[in-house]
Amino acid sequence: MAWLLLTAISLASVACAAGPDQDPEVGLERFEFRSIIMAAEASVVLYARDEEAARAHAAAAFDRMNRLDAVMSDYRVDSELMRLAELPHATAHEISDDLFRVLLASIESAEASAGAFDPTIGPHTLLWREARRRGEPPAEESLNEAATAVGWEAVHLDARGRAVTLAKPGMRLDLGGIGKGFAVDEALAEFTARGVERAMVRLGGDIAVGRAPPGRNGWRIALPGDNAEHLDLQHAGVSTSGDAHQHLDAGGKRYSHIIDPTTGRGLILSDTVTIVAPNATTADALATAISVILARGEDHADLAGRFPGVTVYLTRTR
Repeated sequence: MAWLLLTAISLASVACAAGPDQDPEVGLERFEFRSIIMAAEASVVLYARDEEAARAHAAAAFDRMNRLDAVMSDYRVDSELMRLAELPHATAHEISDDLFRVLLASIESAEASAGAFDPTIGPHTLLWREARRRGEPPAEESLNEAATAVGWEAVHLDARGRAVTLAKPGMRLDLGGIGKGFAVDEALAEFTARGVERAMVRLGGDIAVGRAPPGRNGWRIALPGDNAEHLDLQHAGVSTSGDAHQHLDAGGKRYSHIIDPTTGRGLILSDTVTIVAPNATTADALATAISVILARGEDHADLAGRFPGVTVYLTRTR
């Protein structure tokens, strides 16, 4: 995948190698790169000593996200996730460490949210993708039929064997509510492993940030809306869910791409949900779950309170 260097801004008038009595951050420069991954714009911002090093670090981060796309995508017929859907159900199948870890996080989020987040909504997801192409919601009969293959409790994970069992016939997993958050966390971890502490990774509406940029309190992250409110964050994940980019307008209603696992219907939203959490995987799953809870007219405070370090920001959209 081609990617683009956008900016390189020096933080010192004279860049120099750090000696034993020098600040190791003297001479750092800001670099930004962009690519398209998981059908979304991906960007990384990092601080490095020179463009060659920055390019190598960015390439490693983008490669990590692309490899995760090959694991988690429900658009790619050759992804590990889609190959799993074709295997016999009610049988344990060994899976990669990446898929096991994101499934484990998914099931933990489903349990904590009492199913408001559910990675098994794949059968409903297919119906709504077709609905957006046709311009009308799925039939109730189709939704009811798909519901027989939905239910997070039917996903059984075996940590010792690194295996998963999908207990219901016709089950199809959808990691769209957590996958991008997981991907940016893993890309940030790639930077950390390469000794790059000051970095930010963005993929669609999901962001992971490491140590703050030099001389600043945090990474400046804009909240949705017209009030230009910003947050200064470090060592955190951010995820925003809403219907601004993916929706179906039909019968005077706007149906979000986010699906209520209980009804199988696209949400009708009045708020955009932004979550700040210790990591983007948690933020992504909670943004989805809290969107569902709010669309039901229920209180989200109890769910958010179960996760230390989580803050919820709501922006009224209509």
